[in-house]
Amino acid sequence: MSSSPVLLERSGQLAILTLDRPDRANALDLAMSEALIDAVAEVAQDVAQGVVRAVLVRANGRQFCAGGDIADFVAARGRLSEFLDRHIPPLHRAIHTLATLPVPVVSALNGPVGGGGIGLALAADIAIAAESMKLRGGYSAIGLTPDAGGSWFLARRVGAARAKEIFLTNEVLSARECLAMGAVSRVVADADLQAQALTLAETLARNATASLGRIKMLFDGVSRRTLEEQLDLEHQCMVASGPTADAAEGTLAFAEKRAPVFTGR
Repeated sequence: MSSSPVLLERSGQLAILTLDRPDRANALDLAMSEALIDAVAEVAQDVAQGVVRAVLVRANGRQFCAGGDIADFVAARGRLSEFLDRHIPPLHRAIHTLATLPVPVVSALNGPVGGGGIGLALAADIAIAAESMKLRGGYSAIGLTPDAGGSWFLARRVGAARAKEIFLTNEVLSARECLAMGAVSRVVADADLQAQALTLAETLARNATASLGRIKMLFDGVSRRTLEEQLDLEHQCMVASGPTADAAEGTLAFAEKRAPVFTGR
């Protein structure tokens, strides 16, 4: 196991974030949270410089992420409020940064996903689940409430009423149940998860980056806009995309009946 609980690797223009504390269920303890915050900040810098054009979030071991480390909460009893108030804001900034990157983010979810792991898993644009993936809120069982964006991401995917029920009852949902309600994008065999997620992320990293970023912006804020506002933003995005090198290459490649070669410009 590496010295850091979060590995940051690059494959071409793809950044790969791997949770690497399998012996602790990849829980978001202090060390994991701090490493994740640093890794996301580094990825954001690379995205801004055009070095990274897509991101893959995955985990080593049998479980994607169990959420917060209960041992930390027990150790902080008597001062738990102060502990949470100090450590949640930087983690939330990292989750927000990851979710709002102007490039595609893919998550590969293996085994149980709970607590704060839900927010990290669903901050991705496309969440791919292994058959072994299971989702459980967990918060109400320990007298706490959702964090890491879990309430927002899950409600956006399955609706507020269904998300509320999931967190209130702590029901365990299988990968197939998550797929049926739209919590994840697709389900694959455990043996195929990493390869399929990597292939998808690498494909997105070779695509028209500015186009994908604008597509994300259009859909991520659609519920807050009127039809008129959405049409206006579609207009703005098309006009902004028009002069890009990727638009010129894409349209020419289509006319010439060949695969486009995008550069992210």
